[in-house]
Amino acid sequence: MPEKTLPPDQRRRYLLAMLGAVGGALAAMGAWPLVRFFMPRDTGGAGSAIEIPRKDVPPGSAHFFDYRGRPAVLLQPRSGEFLALTAVCTHLGCIVKWQDDVGEFLCPCHGGRFSLDGAVLGGPPPAPLETFPVTLKGDQIVIG
Repeated sequence: MPEKTLPPDQRRRYLLAMLGAVGGALAAMGAWPLVRFFMPRDTGGAGSAIEIPRKDVPPGSAHFFDYRGRPAVLLQPRSGEFLALTAVCTHLGCIVKWQDDVGEFLCPCHGGRFSLDGAVLGGPPPAPLETFPVTLKGDQIVIG
Protein backbone atom coordinates (compact mmCIF):
# COMPACT_ATOMS: atom_id res chain seq x y z
CA MET A 1 0.00 0.00 0.00
CA PRO A 2 1.62 3.26 -1.04
CA GLU A 3 2.06 5.87 1.64
CA LYS A 4 1.08 9.46 0.77
CA THR A 5 3.36 12.12 2.14
CA LEU A 6 3.31 15.82 1.49
CA PRO A 7 6.38 17.67 0.30
CA PRO A 8 8.12 19.72 3.01
CA ASP A 9 6.99 23.08 1.60
CA GLN A 10 3.29 22.05 1.77
CA ARG A 11 3.69 20.76 5.32
CA ARG A 12 5.37 24.01 6.30
CA ARG A 13 2.50 26.08 4.80
CA TYR A 14 -0.08 23.92 6.59
CA LEU A 15 1.71 24.28 9.95
CA LEU A 16 2.07 28.06 9.49
CA ALA A 17 -1.63 28.34 8.63
CA MET A 18 -2.59 26.35 11.75
CA LEU A 19 -0.23 28.42 13.91
CA GLY A 20 -1.72 31.64 12.49
CA ALA A 21 -5.28 30.45 13.17
CA VAL A 22 -4.50 29.44 16.76
CA GLY A 23 -2.53 32.67 17.35
CA GLY A 24 -5.37 34.77 15.94
CA ALA A 25 -7.91 33.01 18.16
CA LEU A 26 -5.73 33.55 21.25
CA ALA A 27 -5.19 37.22 20.35
CA ALA A 28 -8.96 37.74 19.96
CA MET A 29 -9.64 36.10 23.32
CA GLY A 30 -6.98 38.25 24.98
CA ALA A 31 -8.22 41.48 23.38
CA TRP A 32 -11.91 40.98 24.22
CA PRO A 33 -11.68 42.18 27.85
CA LEU A 34 -9.87 45.31 26.68
CA VAL A 35 -12.53 45.98 24.03
CA ARG A 36 -15.33 45.55 26.62
CA PHE A 37 -13.52 47.92 28.99
CA PHE A 38 -13.56 50.74 26.44
CA MET A 39 -17.13 50.12 25.19
CA PRO A 40 -19.75 52.40 26.78
CA ARG A 41 -22.06 50.76 29.28
CA ASP A 42 -25.82 50.74 28.98
CA THR A 43 -26.99 53.44 31.37
CA GLY A 44 -30.58 52.26 31.45
CA GLY A 45 -31.87 55.40 29.76
CA ALA A 46 -30.58 58.86 30.49
CA GLY A 47 -34.02 60.14 31.52
CA SER A 48 -34.90 57.32 33.89
CA ALA A 49 -35.73 58.24 37.48
CA ILE A 50 -35.85 56.10 40.60
CA GLU A 51 -38.38 56.51 43.40
CA ILE A 52 -37.53 55.43 46.93
CA PRO A 53 -39.94 55.69 49.87
CA ARG A 54 -38.88 58.25 52.50
CA LYS A 55 -39.28 55.65 55.24
CA ASP A 56 -36.40 53.62 53.73
CA VAL A 57 -33.90 56.40 54.50
CA PRO A 58 -34.05 57.45 58.17
CA PRO A 59 -32.10 60.59 59.20
CA GLY A 60 -28.36 59.98 59.50
CA SER A 61 -28.44 56.79 57.44
CA ALA A 62 -27.43 55.66 53.96
CA HIS A 63 -29.55 53.62 51.54
CA PHE A 64 -27.71 51.83 48.69
CA PHE A 65 -29.54 51.13 45.40
CA ASP A 66 -28.89 50.70 41.66
CA TYR A 67 -29.20 53.81 39.51
CA ARG A 68 -28.82 53.53 35.73
CA GLY A 69 -27.13 50.18 36.10
CA ARG A 70 -24.55 51.28 38.68
CA PRO A 71 -24.45 51.34 42.49
CA ALA A 72 -25.60 54.57 44.14
CA VAL A 73 -26.37 55.76 47.65
CA LEU A 74 -29.06 58.02 49.10
CA LEU A 75 -28.32 59.88 52.34
CA GLN A 76 -30.45 61.89 54.75
CA PRO A 77 -27.86 63.86 56.73
CA ARG A 78 -30.52 66.01 58.43
CA SER A 79 -34.25 65.54 58.63
CA GLY A 80 -35.84 66.40 55.29
CA GLU A 81 -32.51 66.91 53.47
CA PHE A 82 -31.57 64.24 50.92
CA LEU A 83 -28.42 63.69 48.87
CA ALA A 84 -27.83 61.07 46.16
CA LEU A 85 -24.32 60.05 45.07
CA THR A 86 -22.70 57.37 43.00
CA ALA A 87 -21.26 54.58 45.17
CA VAL A 88 -18.40 53.94 42.73
CA CYS A 89 -14.96 55.21 43.76
CA THR A 90 -13.37 57.54 41.21
CA HIS A 91 -9.98 55.86 41.63
CA LEU A 92 -10.46 52.31 40.35
CA GLY A 93 -14.22 51.78 40.44
CA CYS A 94 -14.57 49.92 43.74
CA ILE A 95 -17.84 50.26 45.68
CA VAL A 96 -17.52 52.65 48.62
CA LYS A 97 -18.86 51.79 52.07
CA TRP A 98 -20.67 54.20 54.39
CA GLN A 99 -19.19 54.52 57.88
CA ASP A 100 -21.86 55.64 60.35
CA ASP A 101 -19.41 56.23 63.20
CA VAL A 102 -17.35 58.86 61.32
CA GLY A 103 -19.95 60.04 58.79
CA GLU A 104 -17.90 59.44 55.65
CA PHE A 105 -17.43 57.00 52.80
CA LEU A 106 -14.45 54.64 52.66
CA CYS A 107 -13.19 52.83 49.57
CA PRO A 108 -12.07 49.36 50.70
CA CYS A 109 -9.64 48.89 47.78
CA HIS A 110 -7.06 51.62 48.40
CA GLY A 111 -8.32 53.58 51.39
CA GLY A 112 -9.89 56.51 49.57
CA ARG A 113 -12.09 58.63 51.83
CA PHE A 114 -15.03 60.80 50.79
CA SER A 115 -17.07 63.28 52.82
CA LEU A 116 -20.83 63.19 53.26
CA ASP A 117 -21.28 65.26 50.08
CA GLY A 118 -18.80 63.16 48.05
CA ALA A 119 -15.71 65.40 48.27
CA VAL A 120 -12.32 63.65 48.46
CA LEU A 121 -10.94 63.67 52.02
CA GLY A 122 -7.87 61.51 51.43
CA GLY A 123 -6.29 58.68 49.52
CA PRO A 124 -5.80 58.23 45.78
CA PRO A 125 -9.24 59.18 44.31
CA PRO A 126 -8.70 61.92 41.70
CA ALA A 127 -12.23 63.36 41.77
CA PRO A 128 -15.28 63.59 44.05
CA LEU A 129 -18.22 61.21 43.85
CA GLU A 130 -20.82 62.14 41.22
CA THR A 131 -24.04 63.61 42.60
CA PHE A 132 -27.56 63.07 41.25
CA PRO A 133 -30.53 65.43 41.43
CA VAL A 134 -33.03 64.67 44.20
CA THR A 135 -36.62 65.90 44.47
CA LEU A 136 -39.45 65.06 46.84
CA LYS A 137 -42.86 63.92 45.59
CA GLY A 138 -45.19 63.21 48.49
CA ASP A 139 -43.69 60.40 50.53
CA GLN A 140 -41.35 59.41 47.68
CA ILE A 141 -37.78 60.54 47.01
CA VAL A 142 -37.16 60.89 43.27
CA ILE A 143 -33.58 60.53 42.01
CA GLY A 144 -32.83 61.66 38.48
